[in-house]
Amino acid sequence: MSTTLAVRRVARPAVRAWWRDAAGLTAWLSVLFVVALWVSGRGLQDLASPAGFLTSAGRLTGLVSADLLLLQVLLMARIPWVERSYGQDELARRHRLAGFTSITLLAAHLVFITLGYAATDRSGVLAEAWALVTTYPGMLLATAGTAALGMVVVTSVRAARRRLRYESWHLLHLYAYLGAGLALPHQLWTGAEFTASPVATFFWWGAYAAAAGAVLVFRVGLPVWLNVRHRLVVDQVVREGPGVVSVYLTGRWLERLPVAAGQFFVWRFRSGPGWTRGKPFSLSAAPDGRRLRITAKDLGPGSRRLATLRPGTPALFEGPYGTLTETVRKGPKLAMFASGIGITPLRALLEDLPYRPGGAVLFLRAGRQRDLLFRAELEDLAARRGIRIHYLLGRRARERSSWLPAGYAPVPDDVVLRHLVPDIADHDVYVCGPDAWTEAVLDSASRAGVPAGRVHSERFGW
Repeated sequence: MSTTLAVRRVARPAVRAWWRDAAGLTAWLSVLFVVALWVSGRGLQDLASPAGFLTSAGRLTGLVSADLLLLQVLLMARIPWVERSYGQDELARRHRLAGFTSITLLAAHLVFITLGYAATDRSGVLAEAWALVTTYPGMLLATAGTAALGMVVVTSVRAARRRLRYESWHLLHLYAYLGAGLALPHQLWTGAEFTASPVATFFWWGAYAAAAGAVLVFRVGLPVWLNVRHRLVVDQVVREGPGVVSVYLTGRWLERLPVAAGQFFVWRFRSGPGWTRGKPFSLSAAPDGRRLRITAKDLGPGSRRLATLRPGTPALFEGPYGTLTETVRKGPKLAMFASGIGITPLRALLEDLPYRPGGAVLFLRAGRQRDLLFRAELEDLAARRGIRIHYLLGRRARERSSWLPAGYAPVPDDVVLRHLVPDIADHDVYVCGPDAWTEAVLDSASRAGVPAGRVHSERFGW
């Protein structure tokens, strides 16, 4: 595929550097404002007595938990400026941190409030808990919401995520929205801090409206608009290797789709049962304004069914997402590290990014020769653009964590890297592959002297 585009594509707008700091500062200020609301509501004075201490602590933990829950929703609302500022890896990390902290504070809220009310009413803890759930307005809904949030947290633990298919995990994760929605009536009907003053009422209604609005606009409205506008359909399905297929897609006005090489979409193909479950796939070729190409390996039902698609099948998409693009680049030299199907976004970048002959090097890891994806395309790019390619073939090193085949042992990875690319510290390093392999590359690049700001990797955020 030629690197010269026949049509002008819409450039993906950059986000100013200060936006990331402003977004983070706003999040922290919201937490501090919530604490200030608690203080203004005699939160500190109520700590004087044992019963007051428990009840006031319950109010504080509940308030902060609610604020973090809303921030958690906003973090994954696919707000374009937030997504481009942080990237999926960092957003997912902050989302998990906010989520686990929120559910921990929610559990503390339940315990403190129950103990505090029991001490005030001089009743048993179990009897007080039952009375709270069955007699206070909105508490039954809040209990159901807490159960939904608890399920989301349990399935988000790393050990549980590994046992779930992406599609199943994603479906279960949507219950977080249900949990947040079910908690709202309880907070507005029985939460004094929500209605104690016009300022508090404005803040909480505004916060819930902002979270709901962001979800409706960016997770529902924007994808619907883009799909109606571009009307993507499958044009061709090509077998690339054992268990690997590429899907070419066409549509209307693709030159106006603000997508860049290195990004991914969440895809749904309207063909057969289970089509509503989305699956993320990166572009494996630079967008040219006429067609898009994604490539996937058979790693489960979502990717396996791509091989069965027929030309003309409608495709629905969300995105584009991801910051593994030219926007994060710091200098003229490139070092690409790919393992297996991880070559897909890097192959698109090698085709699209500007660099001089000899200014890009690719390390491609595979077990066998036949597992090397896009070999003919990559060698054509190498011949035309001067890319240096190192194929890393052979079995994995079992005695240590390494991104190199076992044959390179016992030489340290960073020594091999500096030998193959002596000026590696002057390169922008792009990495895509399995988690453990990616971590090994990142560690090796760091020890070889590559500055942290020049190392770029991204996962799909799950």
